[in-house]
Amino acid sequence: MPRTISVLAAALVAALAAGTAGGQGGRAFTPRVTNPWFPLVPGSTYRYQGIKDGKRSHEVLTVTRRTKVVDGVECVVVDDRLWVDGHLAERTNDWYAQDRKGNVWYFGEDTAELDPSGKVTTREGSWRAGVAGARAGILMPANPRVGQTGLQELWKGHAEDHFRVVARLGKNALVTEEWTPLEPGVLDHKTYVRGVGTILERTVRGGDELNELVSLTRS
Repeated sequence: MPRTISVLAAALVAALAAGTAGGQGGRAFTPRVTNPWFPLVPGSTYRYQGIKDGKRSHEVLTVTRRTKVVDGVECVVVDDRLWVDGHLAERTNDWYAQDRKGNVWYFGEDTAELDPSGKVTTREGSWRAGVAGARAGILMPANPRVGQTGLQELWKGHAEDHFRVVARLGKNALVTEEWTPLEPGVLDHKTYVRGVGTILERTVRGGDELNELVSLTRS
């Protein structure tokens, strides 16, 4: 039987109570991502609701049992589907792996945007570590600390996301900010809960996007 983990507010209340790789240089990686701040348990389904481009959105992330070798590293595949105003607007496969220290690395994505009829309009944003100079980056450190910064992805001119840990909310929650030089003036905040992962994403400057976790089911 699947078990459902509480929604955003409950997860946050419970929490309050209680660099880049180019070629992998001998690092040991695993597709089994157990970092408590970004756990990717196969069979998990995250459901989010929010706002994108002023329209209602619904996102479903599924941690699959599939893996893919990217830049010589076996990565877990996460399927990401985004609906905007009721139609499937984006479909993406993301690739992650964890090193022996517990850092979660992001190795790229295969993404497509679709029009209301289901036709692919662009694949801009797709990238793969080890191809055309692209390099993997650390999406979540093993032991995030306030002030810590990093580069989550690097493909010059296409994927250049940065992060900074800006706050710890008790022992079991933290807030990061993310930005990219490709979208100057835009700043996003993300809230993570230990044992769950991302529970809230919102644009705090340069936009009005919002994405809130409403359920997490593990089977």
